[in-house]
Amino acid sequence: MEANIVVLGTESVGKSALTVRLLTRRFIGEYGDIESIYSHSFIADGREITLNIWDSPYSEDSSVETSLFQKKVRWADGFVLVYSICDRASFNSVSRLIQAIKSAKDYLSADKPPIVIVGNKRDLHHRRTVLSEEGRLLALNTDCHFYEVSAAENYHSVLMGFHGLVDRMKDAKLTAKRPLGFKGIVKSMSAVFARRRTDSF
Repeated sequence: MEANIVVLGTESVGKSALTVRLLTRRFIGEYGDIESIYSHSFIADGREITLNIWDSPYSEDSSVETSLFQKKVRWADGFVLVYSICDRASFNSVSRLIQAIKSAKDYLSADKPPIVIVGNKRDLHHRRTVLSEEGRLLALNTDCHFYEVSAAENYHSVLMGFHGLVDRMKDAKLTAKRPLGFKGIVKSMSAVFARRRTDSF
């Protein structure tokens, strides 16, 4: 099974940190504005699953009317929508993204899109402005899954979020994915940890 995942959210919520935590088990706190598509394979229920994960700077996603946003929605089989528990505006943005994705998918006559909502920076609970219950309620009302994680402190909670999305995609009866010509850039890793690539994988 091969599946395409887009990671979306406002600036500084930890999108790249979550993605790189999944790929390398490491936490890296600072990132430049680098558009990347990563490939990650693992075995689940005896089957190999390959995820192509599109991580892009927020400025690209700031308007859901853009052709790039539409392109991402068409490309994706599932979505990880990230907010910071310390940033109320980033949480409000997730609600808008869910509606925009569902509208675009309806337009494309697809089944309801698998979406996981991730509240990041759980380790900064002393600066929390969004309650866990609010994240759960949003997920319940929009038929999404919800995870609250700390990319900085916990690899396994990040892993659970991505695997939860894979389960949703399986439920959506995704069995095979046509190749879309992204193989050339799948390997383009962020310069932040390119020099460590040999011991990261």
